[in-house]
Amino acid sequence: MLTPSSNTALEPYTSAMFAPFGEEASAHFGRFRVVEISMSEASQTQFTEAPILEAAERLAECHPRLICWNGTSAAWLGLDKDRALCAAIKARTGIAASSTMLAFDRAFRGLGVKRLGLVTPYLGEIQSLIQANYAAQGIETVSEARLEDKGNYSFATYPPAQVAGMIREVAKAKPDAIAVVCTNFRGAPVAEEIEAETGIPVLDSISVTAAHSMREMGLDPARVTGWGSVFRLFSDID
Repeated sequence: MLTPSSNTALEPYTSAMFAPFGEEASAHFGRFRVVEISMSEASQTQFTEAPILEAAERLAECHPRLICWNGTSAAWLGLDKDRALCAAIKARTGIAASSTMLAFDRAFRGLGVKRLGLVTPYLGEIQSLIQANYAAQGIETVSEARLEDKGNYSFATYPPAQVAGMIREVAKAKPDAIAVVCTNFRGAPVAEEIEAETGIPVLDSISVTAAHSMREMGLDPARVTGWGSVFRLFSDID
Protein backbone atom coordinates (compact mmCIF):
# COMPACT_ATOMS: atom_id res chain seq x y z
CA MET A 1 0.00 0.00 0.00
CA LEU A 2 1.33 3.41 -1.03
CA THR A 3 0.22 5.66 1.81
CA PRO A 4 0.01 9.44 2.31
CA SER A 5 2.65 10.37 4.87
CA SER A 6 0.25 12.05 7.28
CA ASN A 7 -2.35 9.25 7.32
CA THR A 8 -2.93 7.40 10.58
CA ALA A 9 -6.21 5.55 9.93
CA LEU A 10 -5.60 3.35 6.90
CA GLU A 11 -2.71 1.24 8.22
CA PRO A 12 -4.38 -0.16 11.37
CA TYR A 13 -7.72 -0.59 9.62
CA THR A 14 -6.17 -2.33 6.61
CA SER A 15 -4.13 -4.65 8.80
CA ALA A 16 -7.27 -5.58 10.74
CA MET A 17 -9.09 -6.33 7.49
CA PHE A 18 -6.29 -8.64 6.37
CA ALA A 19 -6.17 -10.43 9.74
CA PRO A 20 -8.59 -13.25 8.78
CA PHE A 21 -6.05 -14.49 6.24
CA GLY A 22 -3.39 -15.09 8.89
CA GLU A 23 -0.07 -16.15 7.32
CA GLU A 24 -1.76 -16.41 3.92
CA ALA A 25 -1.62 -12.69 3.18
CA SER A 26 -0.38 -9.43 4.67
CA ALA A 27 -0.38 -5.72 3.91
CA HIS A 28 2.76 -3.55 3.90
CA PHE A 29 3.05 0.21 3.63
CA GLY A 30 5.28 2.82 2.04
CA ARG A 31 4.80 6.56 2.53
CA PHE A 32 5.30 9.63 0.42
CA ARG A 33 4.64 13.23 1.43
CA VAL A 34 0.99 14.34 1.56
CA VAL A 35 0.12 16.95 4.20
CA GLU A 36 -2.66 19.05 2.65
CA ILE A 37 -5.67 18.51 0.37
CA SER A 38 -6.63 21.62 -1.56
CA MET A 39 -6.30 23.03 -5.06
CA SER A 40 -3.19 25.03 -4.15
CA GLU A 41 -0.09 24.42 -6.23
CA ALA A 42 1.75 23.07 -3.18
CA SER A 43 -0.99 20.52 -2.57
CA GLN A 44 -1.27 19.38 -6.17
CA THR A 45 2.48 18.89 -6.60
CA GLN A 46 2.31 16.26 -3.84
CA PHE A 47 0.77 13.92 -6.42
CA THR A 48 3.45 14.13 -9.12
CA GLU A 49 4.78 10.74 -10.19
CA ALA A 50 8.42 10.98 -9.11
CA PRO A 51 8.01 10.66 -5.30
CA ILE A 52 5.26 8.07 -5.70
CA LEU A 53 7.41 5.93 -7.97
CA GLU A 54 10.31 6.22 -5.51
CA ALA A 55 8.03 4.93 -2.75
CA ALA A 56 6.78 2.17 -5.05
CA GLU A 57 10.36 1.06 -5.73
CA ARG A 58 11.01 0.76 -2.00
CA LEU A 59 7.83 -1.29 -1.55
CA ALA A 60 8.85 -3.53 -4.45
CA GLU A 61 11.87 -4.61 -2.40
CA CYS A 62 9.58 -6.69 -0.13
CA HIS A 63 8.30 -8.57 -3.25
CA PRO A 64 4.55 -7.90 -2.95
CA ARG A 65 1.98 -9.40 -5.31
CA LEU A 66 0.34 -6.00 -5.79
CA ILE A 67 1.19 -2.34 -5.23
CA CYS A 68 -1.89 -0.23 -4.55
CA TRP A 69 -2.06 3.56 -4.26
CA ASN A 70 -4.20 3.84 -1.13
CA GLY A 71 -5.36 7.40 -1.70
CA THR A 72 -8.18 9.30 -3.39
CA SER A 73 -6.48 12.08 -5.38
CA ALA A 74 -7.89 10.75 -8.67
CA ALA A 75 -11.37 11.53 -7.31
CA TRP A 76 -10.67 15.17 -8.18
CA LEU A 77 -7.77 14.78 -10.64
CA GLY A 78 -9.54 12.16 -12.77
CA LEU A 79 -9.29 8.37 -13.15
CA ASP A 80 -6.83 8.69 -16.02
CA LYS A 81 -4.33 10.03 -13.49
CA ASP A 82 -4.45 6.74 -11.58
CA ARG A 83 -4.45 4.64 -14.73
CA ALA A 84 -1.24 6.35 -15.86
CA LEU A 85 0.31 6.04 -12.40
CA CYS A 86 -0.47 2.32 -12.16
CA ALA A 87 1.04 1.75 -15.60
CA ALA A 88 4.16 3.65 -14.53
CA ILE A 89 4.46 1.63 -11.30
CA LYS A 90 4.21 -1.65 -13.20
CA ALA A 91 6.75 -0.47 -15.77
CA ARG A 92 9.17 0.61 -13.05
CA THR A 93 8.79 -2.38 -10.70
CA GLY A 94 7.35 -5.23 -12.76
CA ILE A 95 4.59 -5.59 -10.15
CA ALA A 96 0.86 -5.23 -10.83
CA ALA A 97 -0.60 -1.96 -9.54
CA SER A 98 -4.01 -0.52 -8.71
CA SER A 99 -5.58 2.25 -6.63
CA THR A 100 -8.44 3.27 -4.38
CA MET A 101 -10.29 5.17 -7.09
CA LEU A 102 -9.97 2.31 -9.58
CA ALA A 103 -11.43 0.12 -6.83
CA PHE A 104 -14.34 2.55 -6.45
CA ASP A 105 -14.90 2.47 -10.21
CA ARG A 106 -15.13 -1.31 -10.08
CA ALA A 107 -17.56 -1.18 -7.14
CA PHE A 108 -19.80 1.42 -8.79
CA ARG A 109 -19.99 -0.62 -11.97
CA GLY A 110 -20.65 -3.79 -10.00
CA LEU A 111 -23.53 -2.17 -8.13
CA GLY A 112 -24.82 -0.20 -11.12
CA VAL A 113 -24.61 3.05 -9.16
CA LYS A 114 -26.32 6.03 -10.81
CA ARG A 115 -27.33 8.04 -7.73
CA LEU A 116 -24.54 8.57 -5.23
CA GLY A 117 -24.23 9.92 -1.72
CA LEU A 118 -20.81 11.48 -1.08
CA VAL A 119 -19.13 11.97 2.31
CA THR A 120 -15.66 13.53 2.73
CA PRO A 121 -13.69 15.78 5.08
CA TYR A 122 -12.62 17.93 2.11
CA LEU A 123 -12.98 21.55 1.05
CA GLY A 124 -15.84 22.57 -1.20
CA GLU A 125 -13.44 23.20 -4.10
CA ILE A 126 -12.33 19.56 -3.94
CA GLN A 127 -15.86 18.24 -3.43
CA SER A 128 -17.12 20.08 -6.51
CA LEU A 129 -14.43 18.51 -8.69
CA ILE A 130 -15.25 15.05 -7.35
CA GLN A 131 -18.93 15.55 -8.16
CA ALA A 132 -18.07 16.78 -11.66
CA ASN A 133 -15.89 13.74 -12.33
CA TYR A 134 -18.66 11.42 -11.20
CA ALA A 135 -21.16 13.29 -13.36
CA ALA A 136 -18.92 12.71 -16.38
CA GLN A 137 -19.16 8.98 -15.61
CA GLY A 138 -22.96 9.16 -15.51
CA ILE A 139 -23.18 9.17 -11.71
CA GLU A 140 -25.29 11.91 -10.11
CA THR A 141 -24.36 13.02 -6.60
CA VAL A 142 -27.80 13.33 -5.02
CA SER A 143 -26.57 14.21 -1.53
CA GLU A 144 -23.23 15.19 -0.05
CA ALA A 145 -21.58 16.15 3.23
CA ARG A 146 -18.12 17.58 3.88
CA LEU A 147 -16.12 19.17 6.69
CA GLU A 148 -14.27 21.98 4.84
CA ASP A 149 -10.93 20.72 6.18
CA LYS A 150 -7.70 20.72 4.16
CA GLY A 151 -5.21 19.33 6.66
CA ASN A 152 -4.72 15.68 5.77
CA TYR A 153 -3.51 14.59 9.25
CA SER A 154 -6.59 16.13 10.85
CA PHE A 155 -8.99 13.97 8.82
CA ALA A 156 -8.32 11.01 11.12
CA THR A 157 -9.05 13.05 14.26
CA TYR A 158 -12.81 13.10 13.55
CA PRO A 159 -14.32 10.18 15.50
CA PRO A 160 -16.30 7.40 13.82
CA ALA A 161 -19.52 8.68 15.43
CA GLN A 162 -19.14 12.04 13.68
CA VAL A 163 -18.51 10.36 10.33
CA ALA A 164 -21.53 8.13 10.96
CA GLY A 165 -23.69 11.22 11.47
CA MET A 166 -22.59 12.57 8.09
CA ILE A 167 -23.34 9.25 6.41
CA ARG A 168 -26.79 9.03 7.99
CA GLU A 169 -27.61 12.56 6.82
CA VAL A 170 -26.62 11.73 3.26
CA ALA A 171 -28.61 8.47 3.40
CA LYS A 172 -31.86 10.44 3.70
CA ALA A 173 -31.76 11.05 -0.07
CA LYS A 174 -31.82 7.25 -0.62
CA PRO A 175 -28.87 7.04 -3.03
CA ASP A 176 -27.86 3.75 -4.66
CA ALA A 177 -24.68 3.80 -2.55
CA ILE A 178 -22.75 6.13 -0.26
CA ALA A 179 -19.06 6.71 -0.92
CA VAL A 180 -16.85 7.82 1.97
CA VAL A 181 -14.00 9.27 -0.08
CA CYS A 182 -10.78 9.67 1.92
CA THR A 183 -8.31 7.05 3.14
CA ASN A 184 -7.66 8.89 6.40
CA PHE A 185 -11.30 9.10 7.51
CA ARG A 186 -13.09 6.78 9.92
CA GLY A 187 -16.04 5.50 7.92
CA ALA A 188 -14.99 1.86 7.88
CA PRO A 189 -15.93 0.95 11.48
CA VAL A 190 -19.49 2.30 11.12
CA ALA A 191 -20.33 1.04 7.63
CA GLU A 192 -21.91 -2.26 8.63
CA GLU A 193 -24.13 -0.67 11.29
CA ILE A 194 -25.43 2.01 8.92
CA GLU A 195 -26.02 -0.49 6.13
CA ALA A 196 -28.17 -2.51 8.54
CA GLU A 197 -30.15 0.63 9.42
CA THR A 198 -30.63 1.98 5.89
CA GLY A 199 -30.17 -0.88 3.44
CA ILE A 200 -27.77 1.34 1.47
CA PRO A 201 -24.24 0.11 0.64
CA VAL A 202 -21.61 2.24 2.41
CA LEU A 203 -18.39 2.16 0.41
CA ASP A 204 -15.57 3.39 2.60
CA SER A 205 -12.28 4.17 0.83
CA ILE A 206 -10.07 2.05 3.08
CA SER A 207 -12.45 -0.91 2.88
CA VAL A 208 -12.91 -0.62 -0.89
CA THR A 209 -9.13 -0.55 -1.38
CA ALA A 210 -8.57 -3.58 0.84
CA ALA A 211 -11.38 -5.64 -0.74
CA HIS A 212 -10.26 -4.80 -4.28
CA SER A 213 -6.64 -5.63 -3.45
CA MET A 214 -7.63 -8.98 -1.97
CA ARG A 215 -9.59 -9.86 -5.09
CA GLU A 216 -6.70 -8.79 -7.33
CA MET A 217 -4.39 -11.15 -5.41
CA GLY A 218 -6.74 -14.13 -5.73
CA LEU A 219 -8.06 -14.00 -2.16
CA ASP A 220 -11.76 -14.19 -1.29
CA PRO A 221 -12.76 -10.86 0.33
CA ALA A 222 -15.93 -12.47 1.72
CA ARG A 223 -13.76 -13.99 4.44
CA VAL A 224 -13.58 -10.49 5.97
CA THR A 225 -16.55 -9.74 8.21
CA GLY A 226 -17.61 -6.84 10.41
CA TRP A 227 -16.55 -4.09 8.00
CA GLY A 228 -19.61 -3.88 5.77
CA SER A 229 -20.96 -5.37 2.55
CA VAL A 230 -18.10 -4.18 0.33
CA PHE A 231 -16.13 -7.37 1.03
CA ARG A 232 -19.03 -9.53 -0.14
CA LEU A 233 -19.44 -7.24 -3.15
CA PHE A 234 -15.84 -7.73 -4.27
CA SER A 235 -16.15 -11.45 -3.73
CA ASP A 236 -18.96 -11.58 -6.30
CA ILE A 237 -18.20 -8.97 -8.99
CA ASP A 238 -15.99 -9.59 -12.01
